Amino acid sequence: MPGAIQSIERAAAVLRLLGGTGRPLGLNEIAAALDLPRPTAHGIVRTLRDVGFVDQDMDSNRYMLGSGLQELGHLRDRHDLRAAAMNWADALAGSSGLAVHLGVVEHRTVRLVHHVFRPDGSHQRLRTGEELPLHATALGKCLLAFAPVATPRPGDLDLHPWTGRTCTVAATLEKHLATARHRGWAGDTGEFEAGVGGAAAPLRASGGVVVGALGLVGPAEELFGVGGELRPRLAEQLLGASREISVALL
Repeated sequence: MPGAIQSIERAAAVLRLLGGTGRPLGLNEIAAALDLPRPTAHGIVRTLRDVGFVDQDMDSNRYMLGSGLQELGHLRDRHDLRAAAMNWADALAGSSGLAVHLGVVEHRTVRLVHHVFRPDGSHQRLRTGEELPLHATALGKCLLAFAPVATPRPGDLDLHPWTGRTCTVAATLEKHLATARHRGWAGDTGEFEAGVGGAAAPLRASGGVVVGALGLVGPAEELFGVGGELRPRLAEQLLGASREISVALL
């Protein structure tokens, strides 16, 4: 049975990337976001432009979805994303003993689209539908780190100090994001709610485009050990679940 055609997969990834951002993108941004050589990215967007799937602004030379493909402006229906993640999110809550959140970028915030309660019988409220800050939560920092085209730049955010641990300096936040990209997950140690920590990993669809983030939430001391490192067992469980959900999104 023939395998997938790489050039088509890459073209689809370009369309999804352009559909998932609210602004036109330059060639260098497209190449960097999809980890493609610049000449390869140029050949793809030029071909997509020639067939009408992509438009190019002649003044800025930036690219956007063609008028006939505006339905791709919604990268993946949130209900589809939630459906693909539900079983793994439930299993992650059960194995970790912590609450699980699923979030997506919405304007300049994170929108929670799924919430699995911490399985200890404690009093909890359903948080699905809430908006959370990008700079002060694990979900938000994960999306800033791994979906930079779809999110504002750190310097453009209102770095409101939610707690005494909130990062309120853009340069420091940039360092946090670089660390997240290096280790594959982002964390917060009480930056949004005092004493409440979080860790989140990216969820990727076809072409590697990040479409959401999966997070563990609970008492900071349960998530993190000395030095602020996520406990190895939890890191393994979180990253494993994010990989399986990403496979389901292909």
